[in-house]
Order: sequence, then C-alpha cells, then structure tokens
Amino acid sequence: MATPTDPPPTPVGARRRRLPTSVARFMGTEAAGGALLLAAALVALVWANSPVGGSYRSLWHTEIAFDSDLQHWVNDGLMVVFFFVVGLEIKRELVVGKLRDPRTAAMPVIAALGGMAVPALLYLLVTAGSGGSRGWGIPMATDIAFAVGLVTVLGRRVPASLKLFLLTLAVVDDIGAIVVIGVFYSAGLEPRFLAAAAAVVVAIVLLKRSGVVSLVPYVALGVALWLATYASGVHATIAGVVLGLLTPARGLRGAAVSPAERITHVLHPWSSFVIVPVFALANAGVVIRADSFDAPGATAVSAGVVVGLVVGKTVGIAGAAWLAARTGLGRLPDDTTWPMMLAIAAVAGVGFTVSLFIAELAFDVGPLQDAAKLGVLAGSTVAALVGGTALRRACRRRAVPA
Repeated sequence: MATPTDPPPTPVGARRRRLPTSVARFMGTEAAGGALLLAAALVALVWANSPVGGSYRSLWHTEIAFDSDLQHWVNDGLMVVFFFVVGLEIKRELVVGKLRDPRTAAMPVIAALGGMAVPALLYLLVTAGSGGSRGWGIPMATDIAFAVGLVTVLGRRVPASLKLFLLTLAVVDDIGAIVVIGVFYSAGLEPRFLAAAAAVVVAIVLLKRSGVVSLVPYVALGVALWLATYASGVHATIAGVVLGLLTPARGLRGAAVSPAERITHVLHPWSSFVIVPVFALANAGVVIRADSFDAPGATAVSAGVVVGLVVGKTVGIAGAAWLAARTGLGRLPDDTTWPMMLAIAAVAGVGFTVSLFIAELAFDVGPLQDAAKLGVLAGSTVAALVGGTALRRACRRRAVPA
C-alpha cells in the first residue's frame, strides 16, 4: 500500500524554522517539570514499598477537613491549578495558536482523536468480562511534561514543526480527557449546584464585558465556581479548565501581553514544579506485592492500560495521521518524515499525570486501582523507551534547531 512521499531533507543553509518564544518557554518549563515529576514518582514508589511504607499511607490518608484526606485535597484542590493552566494553554491555542486555523490544526486534531479512540477500544477488548471496563479512559491521555521532556532531550535533532505537532496533539488530547472526566467520571449530579456553577460563569462573563480588570472579583468568583462544581458532582477540576477558557488570550486595551499569557507566566512554574510533582508523590506510591494481581480483573486492567498506552497510542495517532494525509484532510509537519511521526506517536503513549488522575476516578481504592496505576507506570515507561529510541533514530540525520 502506497504511503505519502516523505519530504526531502532540509538543505544546509536553508531557512530553519524555530519555535515561537512563548511556545519555547512553555515547552521548556514542561520539560524541566517532567524531570521533577519523574523524581517524585520514583520517591513515591520507593517510599510506599520501603520498610516505612506505612508512613506514606498514613500521611496521604490524614483527614484535613470535610471528611476528606490529604490525597483527596491534592487531587480535587491543588490539581485545579494544573487544569487551570491547561485551560489557559487550550485558550491560547484556540485564539492565537495552531488550533485557530482549521487547516493547520487538522493533522494534530485528527491524530489526537485516533490516539484517544484506539487505546480506549483496545483497553475494552483486553478487559472484556473482567469487571474492569470502567477504566477505559485511563490510556487515552498523553502527559505533556514527560512527552515534551523526551523530545527536548533530543534537542536540535527534532524539527520545531514536529515539536509543535506534539504540543498541539497533547492540547487536543487534554480537551478530550477533560470531556471524558466531566461526562463519564462524574457521579451523583446535583442540578441545584450545576445551576449555581452556571450562574457564576455568567457573572464572570458579565464582568469581562464590563471591562473589569481587577483580579479580586475574579478570584472570588473562581473560588465560588470551584465550590459549586465540587458540590454539583462534576469533578471539581473542571472548574479550573472553565476559568482558563474564560481568560482573555489577546491583549486588553492595547496591551502587548494578554491576561492568559501573564497568568500562565506566573502559574505555570508552580504547576510544573510544585503541584504536579506533589500529585505524583501522592498518587504513584503503589505497593507492589507478590499477590498484586490475584484479585479478579486486576491483571486484565493492568494489561489493558499497558496495551492501550503502548500499542493503542502508536497505532491510533500514526494511523489517523496517515489516513488524514491520504485523504487530503491534513499534511505532515514541515521537515518531518513518516518514521518520525510513528516515533512521536509512540512518545505520546507516555500517559502519566492525567492517566493516574483518571485511575483514581475510575476505581475505588483497592486492587483494581492499584493494578491500573501499575499499568500506567509500566506502560508509560515502555512508551518512553520505545518512542525515545525510535525518535532518536528517525531524527539522526536531521539537525534542525528548536
């Protein structure tokens, strides 16, 4: 079967594309945060499986307030900031980034859709009849920090256009994950509080249209939105995404820097260097025992996650991209070959942060949740090794500055 012709190598001395400054800064922060995220996950695993592992569980299950423990407040409270930053990045991409142009965005959007659908389907096939089908959303996610970190390690070998493709794909992937969390992993919806959350959103919109620029009323309304969303049964982190999407991504009153960019500049380092590593520390500490997979359905759940992340992401993203190119709906990023696309699809199988987050929502504390988390850790590790090695080989003869 014929495939689209790979583009010729970039001639020496030809004009070389570079990442926009704001995108390069964003990816640089993600890459540095990815290293800290990995360290936090390793600390959690070692701590939970050490002779003092009991202190790990005692710490994160310490009740803080409202009958909720510390881990719960990290997942439902601190992670709102992470999802707020995600919302800001989605808004930036929609307004001034690659997602504003449907033709340019077509390839990463189609590839991302394939990279969400195929892992979910493979997971359901592997777990059929095991009682673990509720975790189908776990292998759908791509971890921006880890994926960008892997690509950043290769530096100038990777074309800037391919880095932008990965970032855009990951943003679309985040949109899909947010929809999945909001629609499929929210329970016991309370119409009264949903209405209250909607009223807060309307109030924020009216404040924006009235030209109010002070942060005080927006912060107060943001807290109110979080409380209403939390009480409504929709996962509270969705409030962070909504706030991010409501933030203006263009400069106001002639300002060169938009509110979204200013807030991202302040919050993104906190999200990458503090909040996400703390999340990993609180959630990656799975106890590995000889009987870890003895519970009914545990082996299938773990295998389904690994297959979804390693095989599903690669086949889904690369296959959807190939179909898009064949049908004329999309085209390869500049200076990119099909071996590079296959490799970057494998890299996108690193689904750490959001995958762990969905595992917490999909299963109650117990064997199936532990099996899902072990699957995320194992699948992400395999995807990183396979994808990173393949990308290095595919880009070996390329030297395009980032």
